[in-house]
Order: sequence, then C-alpha cells, then structure tokens
Amino acid sequence: MNLKLTAEERAFRDELRTFYTTEFPAELREKVAAGKSLGKDEFVRAQKILNARGLAVPNWPVEWGGKDWTPVQRNIWLTEMQLASVPEPLPFNTSMIGPVLAQFASQEVKERFLPATANLDIWWCQGFSEPEAGSDLASLKTRAVRDGADYIVNGQKTWTTLGQHADWIFCLVRTNPDVKKQAGISMLLIDMSTPGITVRPIKLIDGSYEVNEVFFEDVRVPAENLVGEENAGWTYAKFLLGNERIGITRVGATKVKLARAKSFAAETRLGEGTLLEDPLFAARLAELENELIALELTQLRVVASSSDGRPNPASSLLKIRGSELQQAATELLVDIAGPDSLPTGSDDIDSPEWAQLTTGTYLNNRKVTIYGGSSEVQRSIIASSILGL
Repeated sequence: MNLKLTAEERAFRDELRTFYTTEFPAELREKVAAGKSLGKDEFVRAQKILNARGLAVPNWPVEWGGKDWTPVQRNIWLTEMQLASVPEPLPFNTSMIGPVLAQFASQEVKERFLPATANLDIWWCQGFSEPEAGSDLASLKTRAVRDGADYIVNGQKTWTTLGQHADWIFCLVRTNPDVKKQAGISMLLIDMSTPGITVRPIKLIDGSYEVNEVFFEDVRVPAENLVGEENAGWTYAKFLLGNERIGITRVGATKVKLARAKSFAAETRLGEGTLLEDPLFAARLAELENELIALELTQLRVVASSSDGRPNPASSLLKIRGSELQQAATELLVDIAGPDSLPTGSDDIDSPEWAQLTTGTYLNNRKVTIYGGSSEVQRSIIASSILGL
C-alpha cells in the first residue's frame, strides 16, 4: 500500500497548516503546547474561530456544517491541528452528541440544537457512567418515568467531565426496567439548570477539578427532549462511543510532547554535555520516536481502509498503542524535569514552570488507557474481531 499523500492531499495539508499556524491566536496555541489548562471562555473562543472557517465539525453531515472529506483528509485535519497545538473542538459537542443528533434526532431537535452545538453556544457534557455502571454501562440505574408531557428523572451520574461548565447533558436513562437491560435504555437531553440537578466536583490525583458527580432528584424533562425512540438509547450510545474513539490515538499531540522533551533535554546539563547527548536517554527517545512513526503509519493504513465507511476493529490497536505512547511521553518529560517536577504551581522556588507542570500532566494522563474503552476492553475486541478467538 502506498502511504504517501497525493499532491491534492499535500495541498490540503499545507492550507490547513498555514491557517493553524498563522491565523489562529498564538496565545491559545502556546498555552496548549505548554500543557496548561484552558478556561471555558478560551475553549469557546477557539471553537467559534474554527467553526467560522468550517473546521469545527467536518465529520457531520454537510447540511449541518460538515465537510465531504475523505477519511485521509479528516485525519490530516486532526493531526495538523494537534501538531499546531490548536485547541481541538469540544468532543462532547462535535464527536459525541452532534453526530448522534444528526443521525437519529427529529428535524425539530436537529434545528434546535445542532447549529448551537457546532458553535459551542451550548456546552454539552456526557451523562453515561454511574457508580456501579462504568465498563458495564448497560447496568445503569438512573430512572426516567413518563408523567404526562414530561419524564421524571432520578439517579446519579459520575465522572462527568467538565460538567461544571455544561449548559446541557445528554443522558442515558432507564425507561423500562422489565426487559433485558440493554433494551430498556433511552437517551434524554437535559438542561443543566433544571431544578433538582446537583453537580458535585471530584478532585483528581493531580489536584485539578475536571470531573464531577451529577445527581438527579425528581428532575422534570420535557418528553420532546427524547432522542429518537424510547428504549432505543443503547443503539445511540454504541454509535456515540464509536465516534468518541476517533482521534484518541493523538499522534500529533504526542509528537509535540516528544519535540518539547528533546528541546528541554538539550538544555539540561549532564556531566560535560547535555541529557540529550547521553546514550541511554538518546536511545530511549529514539525508541519512542520510532514507535510513534510506526503508529502513524498504522493509523494511515486503518484510515485508508475505512473509506467504505465501515468501522475497522484495528482502531482498537490504535487506541491501545496511542494511549501508551501518550503516557510514555508524559513520563519522559517528568524524568527530564527531575526534582524540579515535584513542586506544583509555586512562584517562590527556582523551578521552571514547564517542569512544575510535568507531574500533574503525567498523573492526569493515567486516564487515557481507560476512557473511550479501557485497554482491557480493546484487547477483547482485538481477540474476537481480528484474531477470531
């Protein structure tokens, strides 16, 4: 297989690269490259800029702002965005609920939500996981009981990422408890300002506030906010999760981390030379770079073979290896920082800001082998769908 880009694809790549690196606000790109967290206003600003150029939701149907791009072009769009450290469009909006609404919702719901979702005028969060329903999502217990023109929702969701910013939540609820568990689930769109909703923060191991618990106590939701058909939510959830895994490989973002690691290593004195000149460190860095090249080529093969629109189980391989290399890159940065990686958020000590960020980033990235389908789940997919075991 020829994995080289065509002349047209190279021109497409160069056009995107020029926009990302010369027209997108440099202060946002620098913040992302440095591993700093963006605030809500910065997320919204970035997505509005992308949406104005037609670059926020290329995976959506054309009638709702998408692009009639090939899988290779979509891969170029995302990889170049990551290489330029441009903030990616909010995945809850663009990769999760947006495609679900475009595929399954009524015309009225599409018109009501999709334009605002693409432009981040509405910030969505995901209400799937529960304290006893994570990997076994079909065991969820949050109930929605029909009461006239409304559903009354009671229950709890957890690990709700950036729920503190959200205007709406797309929520899996149990509408029929008397059938096979997958068969009794529906998807509701719920305004987060509705009475009876409580959001409680969960402090993470790196000290950040990124995820939440969300409690529903007699929350009234208009029945018109049902996505598609009642009790068909499991079908929509599978569709959504398939879209969520797109881009988790994050080759471009890992390349940026390795480039930063190489730059910092070149500035770190070791004996009479630098850390970058140390044979053991150089070998470790070269191994990671080679692994990343192999992953990138594998990703191109998967993308090229997905032109018929069918899901490719090899994406599970990409998810596993991409997650592992993301973690390896953050670990490398911690090792380069050494003792300077231990302080966090302190201006009173002689420790570079980049070094203080490394440990928190390393700890936070422990999650990447879990979300979007844990590595154990991906290995099961590989065993059954690829190896036929």
